[in-house]
Amino acid sequence: MGTDAALRIVVADDDAAMLRIYSSLLSSLGHRVEASAQTGRELVDQCHAVCPDLVLSDYKMPDMDGLAATSAIYEQAPTPVIMVSGYNDEELIRQAQDNHVLVFLVKPVSVESLSAAIDLAMRRYREFRRVRQEAFDLRQTLADRKLVERAKAVLMQHADVDEEEAFRRLDELACRENQTLCDVAQMVIRLEQLLAPSRSLARHAG
Repeated sequence: MGTDAALRIVVADDDAAMLRIYSSLLSSLGHRVEASAQTGRELVDQCHAVCPDLVLSDYKMPDMDGLAATSAIYEQAPTPVIMVSGYNDEELIRQAQDNHVLVFLVKPVSVESLSAAIDLAMRRYREFRRVRQEAFDLRQTLADRKLVERAKAVLMQHADVDEEEAFRRLDELACRENQTLCDVAQMVIRLEQLLAPSRSLARHAG
């Protein structure tokens, strides 16, 4: 269960009991807790000190919330982040995506949900690094990643494939056509927009 390679992870939660739970779950998945934090500022400092492979952080923390800490960590060194919250709030999820969070996980956290979240976060981080190679700066990287995510969603819906296969097809097409991922993503999105009126007319005709 979990990713193939052991990861060095920094965990953050203002509840010491939750930190122990995370440590136990991550250990059972073969990963190592490199450091822990109970405030947002402490999380930023720990990440700066140990340069982890992954961050697992609660949203609500004293001193600095998880989103602010994530942005600060990202400015130091782009690092995959899983954000944990007790609430499945759409606005919070949107803010998390805008602050470089790759996966949003709702409590209670099980070993199965954590394993799946880690797999997804690391896969999305590999995609992020691929996009970043083409981008001019960190802000452009975030905008480009959103574009690729949108194109993946189009392929997932219309080609009936999962997220990993959708990205593989985008990446393969970009390489074959000697274009950037963003160029290909824009093409997919434009094509979907072009076909949308036709589908609407077909439904009315039926």
